[in-house]
Amino acid sequence: MKRQTAFGANRPYAKYLRAASAMMGGLALGLAATVVSLNAGHGFNALRAGPWTAWPSVGGPNIDPYARAGIARSGEAPLGRDQGLAFIAIADSSGAPLDGACEYTVVDPLPPARFWTLSLATPSGGLIDNPAGRYGFSSVDVLRREGGGFELVIARRARAGNWLSPGEGRKFVLMLRLYDTPLDVDARPDPNTFPRIVKLKCA
Repeated sequence: MKRQTAFGANRPYAKYLRAASAMMGGLALGLAATVVSLNAGHGFNALRAGPWTAWPSVGGPNIDPYARAGIARSGEAPLGRDQGLAFIAIADSSGAPLDGACEYTVVDPLPPARFWTLSLATPSGGLIDNPAGRYGFSSVDVLRREGGGFELVIARRARAGNWLSPGEGRKFVLMLRLYDTPLDVDARPDPNTFPRIVKLKCA
């Protein structure tokens, strides 16, 4: 009887322990899912075209909570939907992650836009320290080939023409901002209308 009494007295504590374990497990899973969502981009409703990804709802009134939290953490000022779209590439056109030890070419075309910028940034969106002190090109200062096309080279060593350096870092992203663009965000854009990111060689 004594063992049964002791067992019976301990049963409520066992239930509380199981309940507390379940709550802690659920909390841990929820926190992990939130971290993954914040690091995966700007929430839901991503617009993808080859290696380029944009989140059109970020600049509008229907922004989801995950995107709002991500922007609050990064301090980014997103473009309003009536201003344009911002695309990010973290990989080249073959799907391989961008690497500062490699060289790339970024080749037209570009979707229609009144004005555009193409720049390098850290994965968190900051400026990359580089010897050239140049962080990007725009539609008004990029050097063009005959016919209006362009080619941009990403490499640590200086190149003639449109050259951007990733500095000494290994990780970087490409950011393409299209201002006043008629691009339809409700339809899947054609990847062939976006710049190709081609890896040349790696150190």
